[in-house]
Amino acid sequence: MSDVAHAVITNAFPRWDRKLLFEILNKINDVVMVIDIDTTIVYANEAYARILGVPVAKVLGRRLDKIEPKAAAISVLRTGKPYQIGGDYLDSLGINVVGSSFLLYDDNNIIGCVSIFKNVTDVVELNRELQQTKGVADYLKEQLEQWEHLPLSFKEYVGQNSRVRETLVLAAKVARTDSTVLILGESGVGKEVLARAVHSSSRRKNMPMIKVNCAAMPEDLIESELFGYEDGAFTGAKKGGKLGKFELAHCGTIFLDEIGDMSLTMQAKLLRVLQEKEFERVGGSKTIKVDIRVIAATNRDLERMIEQETFRLDLYYRLNIVPLTLTPLRERKDDLMALAKTFLDQFSREVGNELALSPKVVRLFQEYEWPGNIRELQNVLEHASIVCGGRTIEIQHLPARIIPIGEDKLNSKDKPYAVKEILARIEKELILSALETYKNNRTNAMEALGFSRRVFYDKLLRYGIK
Repeated sequence: MSDVAHAVITNAFPRWDRKLLFEILNKINDVVMVIDIDTTIVYANEAYARILGVPVAKVLGRRLDKIEPKAAAISVLRTGKPYQIGGDYLDSLGINVVGSSFLLYDDNNIIGCVSIFKNVTDVVELNRELQQTKGVADYLKEQLEQWEHLPLSFKEYVGQNSRVRETLVLAAKVARTDSTVLILGESGVGKEVLARAVHSSSRRKNMPMIKVNCAAMPEDLIESELFGYEDGAFTGAKKGGKLGKFELAHCGTIFLDEIGDMSLTMQAKLLRVLQEKEFERVGGSKTIKVDIRVIAATNRDLERMIEQETFRLDLYYRLNIVPLTLTPLRERKDDLMALAKTFLDQFSREVGNELALSPKVVRLFQEYEWPGNIRELQNVLEHASIVCGGRTIEIQHLPARIIPIGEDKLNSKDKPYAVKEILARIEKELILSALETYKNNRTNAMEALGFSRRVFYDKLLRYGIK
């Protein structure tokens, strides 16, 4: 112990025998550290070396504000507050500690500060694992309904088209690695389905695949959603903080959907995470390392966006290691009926009837361009299964938008629809269109349609819209 330490401590405890005092301090299982008014470390007990793994001789005489400028003891010393309890993350040692700090006085003059703390890194890591487990469970519960009918592997992927098969063969090869995958294709071609197949065929298949819709998140929230935040990071922050999507995906896969809609600011932050596999929570200083596999998808032309300086070239190179391009439905009509049968089997179970397509519907499907691709085909068949009421889906059971003028009246056995039925069909199509436009954000959709919340949800129930 230095003479300064002796002066500080004996001034603080003038009636104590020096030898007895130091013997007591060394018996304490927690770390005891004393700094003077300049934050110089003047004393540390034996627990310091045992718990922190740093010899006491290496820290004595060094200034704490140079080693750990954010340490709680410095805050106590500079603010003059007599006592503080809380947690600290020590950047210099990469550990979490918790304890208390209090001031030392000589008469009424502050002469230093004592900190007593313990290493709780194991507890913090265990809590993080518990948070991750709970967060993943909550996430999977939310996604269960959406994933219920998605293929789990390439074996279940519907597609015999030669271009599609080439993409699937490449996808199966890259699935066995941890390489980043970029899935390209128009809206509705099944990019998420392919991402699920890649994940389910990888070594990470028993860990979660966490989806992030980059287009649906407001700019001011996406950082906290991706990286999480600490307690009190901003107004309205959840008590205790929150894990972000990257932490939830630890040891698994993160699926960045609509990556082309991410702002340049967030692109820069994302690039660092992809390169270093580490980040900090919003409002935090601790570096969190993650082991993740990244799959990104977009319907945008990223190379053109690079030319327009709306997408970073370095991020593009980081993502575009193995690109997988999905063919639009209009260019793979040989898969059309197989896809239709898959959806019909699903909706047949839901309505309790075995559904089939009439020859005229089959012909119309083959001639239609399907701008919404597989997602549009699924929506059309779901609509028809509800309207049909029987076993055979006819022209008049299809959404009005895909029926050529006059085609719905060719079947003389069917009477023209009543006005109410026509209006109901149009109304359902408008609701579906609004939900698709606003990425299934129901609040925005109901505002755009001019419905009250009660009316909107009544109509969702009436039309069987999930």
